[in-house]
Amino acid sequence: MSPNLATLLRLMLVTDDGLLDGRDLVAVCLAAAHGGVTSVELRLKHVSPRELLVLARELVAALPIPVLVNDRLDVALAAGAAGVHLGPDDLPVALARRAVPDGFLIGASVGAKPGAAERGNQADYWGVGPWRTTLTKPDSRLPLGPEGFGTIVAESRGIPCVAIGGVLPADGAAVRLAGGVGMAVGRGILGAQDVEAAARRYASA
Repeated sequence: MSPNLATLLRLMLVTDDGLLDGRDLVAVCLAAAHGGVTSVELRLKHVSPRELLVLARELVAALPIPVLVNDRLDVALAAGAAGVHLGPDDLPVALARRAVPDGFLIGASVGAKPGAAERGNQADYWGVGPWRTTLTKPDSRLPLGPEGFGTIVAESRGIPCVAIGGVLPADGAAVRLAGGVGMAVGRGILGAQDVEAAARRYASA
């Protein structure tokens, strides 16, 4: 794993429409970056593709850290983002790989669901979860916890794995011990009144 990828994956902020609660997206992400977030995954489920593209371009232009776009490879490429994160119902990673330039990152969501690991075997990293039950995605699978997370890491064949889903600052040591390289966080940072301070708590972990 390259030093740049290791840094990007250390603490990822995952945006969410509800958690933003009307706040300025760029300002919130800048505050998180100042607190130690190392990348941003733009995930907004209640905006049009056109609005998503505008916001992605604004983030790419404003942030000193890499921006990835959730689900939408077309938006990620058009916005000049650093990469895309694909879920199990999105474009297969193998097809996405054929359409992207060298250096463009592809992340894949991997959980305990059968076949998930195989679908992500050409990804640059895996987002593995849920670590624990999360209100951001209440329909998600049963929580993996450190043991389940570690089992999936062992199946990754060296693909770096990031813990996602209800991860708390105190989980940092357990994530590392289970073989993870970082954490992806939504509510734990965006749900705080002081986003920068919340990000700093995770970064220090």
